[in-house]
Amino acid sequence: MEKTYNPQSIEKALYQRWEEAGYFRPHGDTSKDAFSIMIPPPNVTGSLHMGHAFQDTIMDTLTRAARMKGNNTLWQVGTDHAGIATQMVVERKIAAEEGKTKHDYGREAFVDKIWQWKGESGGTITQQLRRLGASVDWDRERFTMDEGFSNAVKEVFVRLHQEDLIYRGKRLVNWDPKLHTAISDLEVENKDKKGHMWHFRYPLADGAQTAEGKGYIVVATTRPETMLGDTGVAVNPEDPRYKDLIGKHVMLPVVNRRIPIVGDEHADMEKGTGCVKITPAHDFNDYEVGQRHQLPMINILTLNADIRDQAEVFDHKGQPSDAFDSTLPENYQGLERFAARKAIVAEFDALGLLDEIKDHDLTVPYGDRGGVVIEPMLTDQWYVRTAPLAEPAVKAVEDGDIQFVPKQYENMYFAWMRDVQDWCISRQLWWGHRIPAWYDDQGNVYVGRDEDEVRRDNQIGDDVALRQDEDVLDTWFSSALWTFGTLGWPENTDALKTFHPTDVLVSGFDIIFFWVARMIMMTMHFIKDENGKPQVPFKTIYMTGLIRDESGAKMSKSKGNVLDPLDMIDGISVDDLVAKRTGNMMQPKLAEKIEKATRKTFENGIEAHGTDALRFTLAALASTGRDINWDMKRLEGYRNFCNKLWNASRYVLMNTEEQDCGMSGGEMQFSLADQWIESQFQQAAKDFNTHLDNYRLDMAAGVLYEFIWHQFCDWYLELTKPVLWKGDDAQQRATRYTLITVLEKTLRLAHPVIPYITEAIWQSVKPLVDGVDGDTIMNQPLPQFDASRVNAQASEDIEWVKQFIVSIRNLRAEYDIAPSQPLEVMLKAADSRDAERATRNRTTLNALAKLGSFTVLDGSETLPACASALVGSSEILIPMAGLIDKDAELARLDKEIARVEGEIKRVEGKLGNESFVAKAPEAVVAKEREKLDGYRESLTKLGEQKATIAAL
Repeated sequence: MEKTYNPQSIEKALYQRWEEAGYFRPHGDTSKDAFSIMIPPPNVTGSLHMGHAFQDTIMDTLTRAARMKGNNTLWQVGTDHAGIATQMVVERKIAAEEGKTKHDYGREAFVDKIWQWKGESGGTITQQLRRLGASVDWDRERFTMDEGFSNAVKEVFVRLHQEDLIYRGKRLVNWDPKLHTAISDLEVENKDKKGHMWHFRYPLADGAQTAEGKGYIVVATTRPETMLGDTGVAVNPEDPRYKDLIGKHVMLPVVNRRIPIVGDEHADMEKGTGCVKITPAHDFNDYEVGQRHQLPMINILTLNADIRDQAEVFDHKGQPSDAFDSTLPENYQGLERFAARKAIVAEFDALGLLDEIKDHDLTVPYGDRGGVVIEPMLTDQWYVRTAPLAEPAVKAVEDGDIQFVPKQYENMYFAWMRDVQDWCISRQLWWGHRIPAWYDDQGNVYVGRDEDEVRRDNQIGDDVALRQDEDVLDTWFSSALWTFGTLGWPENTDALKTFHPTDVLVSGFDIIFFWVARMIMMTMHFIKDENGKPQVPFKTIYMTGLIRDESGAKMSKSKGNVLDPLDMIDGISVDDLVAKRTGNMMQPKLAEKIEKATRKTFENGIEAHGTDALRFTLAALASTGRDINWDMKRLEGYRNFCNKLWNASRYVLMNTEEQDCGMSGGEMQFSLADQWIESQFQQAAKDFNTHLDNYRLDMAAGVLYEFIWHQFCDWYLELTKPVLWKGDDAQQRATRYTLITVLEKTLRLAHPVIPYITEAIWQSVKPLVDGVDGDTIMNQPLPQFDASRVNAQASEDIEWVKQFIVSIRNLRAEYDIAPSQPLEVMLKAADSRDAERATRNRTTLNALAKLGSFTVLDGSETLPACASALVGSSEILIPMAGLIDKDAELARLDKEIARVEGEIKRVEGKLGNESFVAKAPEAVVAKEREKLDGYRESLTKLGEQKATIAAL
């Protein structure tokens, strides 16, 4: 082994060897239990971020542990085609490089261009996964638009359509006027804005009046331009001001349209004016009201979100209707939506119908890709009827066939699934799975796997022209098939039979409905077991929290607080980090602010920590379901942890290589420490496996840290030195045996979390351990608890020895006695057991506590003035006369007492200041009180020390 731990020198080479050797593949022995995890497919446009690193660390730890348990293990890898994101990347590329748009290419050539980009640049994140140590089966890598997966998508669409679970209809969708496509709720970013609420007077028709004798009602709106599409006004049926107007009409100003007043609980008596204008074609809530009252729908906007030259009028079922005149005022035709807003407000004012304008806080929806305000738009789209699919999916969780970890997330799942809405699955893009539907010139729709099938099944001759639907499917539709589509469905492949259902899904709570629930619905509908029972896609859903920055803020590029996992692995200079965070920013002031904050936080850049330190940090922070505040100090600490393991392993190898370690026979006399460390290891193995089974990676990492750092490195290695220096052959042989075998087992136990360092050390350790065979640690057995190797008495005795040594060291520190100065120590034993412990471990105590002499008292001695400490019920005594310079020590103590008294006075003054206590944050005040308690405790101890020294 190299003298210094250098992760950069071992990680890339090790991963390449693992991958080339095929260690990540399932072993194929179907007599063994199978274990499988599907990676949530990252976008093909993506790069590794902290969320990926966190979830992939969890999945890889679970996968490596299952592999070491002998399971036939598959971690399925793949990427998502990411419809909008990928299309935008290529559109920007051809615009920048060629000055062209997708229309200059045409659909087919543009899609070819995307495939070309995918081949050249679409594998960034898969290369980054390798840096993270992800042991996925690269031989089975899938893409959501590869040929096999595309066939699965078409098969699902066709079957659902045949079962009347897919239909085409005219309904409201989130419409991006810039990208010209429907988008999902997940792609809508709601932003808080300062805006206005306009109050308009709508005249009552037929001479009707309100209860107050007014000939109009006042409606409030934040979107005045949509009034051109109003088809009703809603009031609460319990509202005494308006309930007598239900069934009457208003004359809609500007367009002079007669529309009804309906009674609906959507109108809140306590909110606004109590009257709500209903525009079913341009508001989701209004659409629902319109459906309840069968109000017509009037679309006033083009796909660019400009005012149309002529409105589109439909009945509540989305069929063309002549219920209202489609004419729109000429002066509004072609106006951009926000320009139309200003013009309409001005016209209402001119007509004397603008009642008032109020400031109003708004939540405005923006498209996360296009960056413009989203419009609810009435368009023809394809939908899945989700209610029939949701019923068995809900029951699977209710019955425990699928378990959420943490359990409370099932409430979020139920809330969505028990009120599920039909799912819009069509997108107006060129990149994606093109919808397998064809139209003839009469507008008839035919669904099939390809055009030949459509013609054959519907007896359509070649003389009839057919055109395929221009839309593509929502990417969530194809990813909903991920657990079974990746395994070869619709063919009943061996992989499908072996690895489905999968064992665990690791995902974030923000996509429970968008992805997790849809996978459950689709899988249970299409995959059945041999008895015809719907099969779940996974047995456990492990929900992770979000990784936030150190102050708890969400990481975002606009805040400049994003951390790249690869920068923490490989390191980055502060200049490069600043350039990375501000390089593409269009706002100089924001870039300057981010640069200043970055240089302050990362004055010297980020050092290279290696993959294992990053993985261990992520595992140690992985408390289930909670958001995690990233802590660079933890990362540095776990880099030190890896370094400690490396150095401890070098110590073990230096004392065992070319030495007799008892592997070929010979007497072995195991010390108390040998028996203790074996017992501690067995407990660590038990706890580690239990925590892993319960998805508590934070606690599993804690077990490793405690055992490796404190028990093995800090204590056991020290306890071996007296034996290795002065023990006889049988004792040394036994200690060498214990050193190398416990280290080898420890490496195996830690491997799922820190794979690189454990593999690198294990390669040097394995030749020294009899019965260990194999080319890689990852195929060795994961240690399990063995009760027969536990010696409870040895554990109790060593804990006593440790407490004795710590007490001596504490007394040295307390009385400023040099660590190298031999001490005369006496033990007033509480019982014969402690006396026997002291006698039996005299050599160890002398060596590690640096004792000059050690006497076990019989109780008859007259004792001088001593410093003392308790070890259990026994008392350690150290005669102080002649050990220290009494006058110098008293002077030192007086000086320290004066300093502490000064600190007490300072903090008491601060806490006595009413202004400070009232204005300072509660945490700051609490910290000061904590300091005061600590100073007072120190003062008490210093007084006791002074009294002891003065008595000498």
